[in-house]
Amino acid sequence: MWYNFVARTVYDARRCPPMSTPLYPLRVTPVFKERVWGGRRLSRWFPDLPPGRIGEAWVLSDHPQGRTPVASGPLAGRTLGELRAAFGADLLGTRGMAAGPDRFPLLFKLLDCEEDLSVQVHPPDDYPGLPPGELGKTEMWVVLDARPGARVIHGLKPGTTREDFAAAVREGRTLSVLREVPAQPGDVIYVPAGTVHALGAGLVVAEIQQSSDTTYRVYDYDRLGLDGKPRELHIEDALRVTSCGDPPAPGRVPVLPPGTWGEICRSPYFVVEHGRCEGEWEQESSQETFHALLVTEGSGAVVWEGGEVPLEPGAAVLIPAALGRYRLRGQFEALRVYLP
Repeated sequence: MWYNFVARTVYDARRCPPMSTPLYPLRVTPVFKERVWGGRRLSRWFPDLPPGRIGEAWVLSDHPQGRTPVASGPLAGRTLGELRAAFGADLLGTRGMAAGPDRFPLLFKLLDCEEDLSVQVHPPDDYPGLPPGELGKTEMWVVLDARPGARVIHGLKPGTTREDFAAAVREGRTLSVLREVPAQPGDVIYVPAGTVHALGAGLVVAEIQQSSDTTYRVYDYDRLGLDGKPRELHIEDALRVTSCGDPPAPGRVPVLPPGTWGEICRSPYFVVEHGRCEGEWEQESSQETFHALLVTEGSGAVVWEGGEVPLEPGAAVLIPAALGRYRLRGQFEALRVYLP
């Protein structure tokens, strides 16, 4: 596959001063993560999936735990952080340069949940226990595939107080106070920081989140990790950051005519839209924010005056804020993400 070749060209790409190269739509190389709860269903999106229990494909990221390099063109091999430093607002827009630490502010994933994920909660940006340089973590999911009976944990049962939750955790009955929600393809689930949550077995989801890898586990089914040792829990941190309010109700991907973007999630950190391309679809980026595309099914291309970048399921492309006019071509469905 093309991304195997890119890894061998990193050195040559970095010899070229970036400011001598005009920006263009940046397709990136995914980073795969083996997880104890992962499986093999991401091969539907990535035919050359590495061996093992692949639970996560980081398809657009500049987080230190998994940076996705540019896959092709004069900037092949460069990371989004390197390009942010070189191009600034021309790449990310004025909002992108104001967001978070010195890296791309968001992280896109595809997750294969062959087994239940741990019950967990993420901290907000202002939590004093965050590691240096780390952000909080608000996220959202779009369910791409679901086996019959698949469910998610999304918040606490109505009326559960922080004291109730803490008692349940310490008495070994965590699951008794959690809200379970059925999950089907097309569901949209918003998970603000502080929301207790877990993806259930049988799901494949696209996840859009802040660029963070901080997770506090409160329950993990007494499961052993890939190393054969019990997985660490983070009870005290989790109890400190948990919100007991009702989370936003799940939504659905709207059924709209081709050539229409429909907003499916808006948060302080990202706006996510869903759209369907059939043929040619004119677009234009903004000086305020980049566009980022994640293809969920179908195939096509991003076309601009300097060429085109192919698209297929799982492909992620960053459209620089300064690019201006471009168009989508083909027959595919995608998420479009930008900063509010």
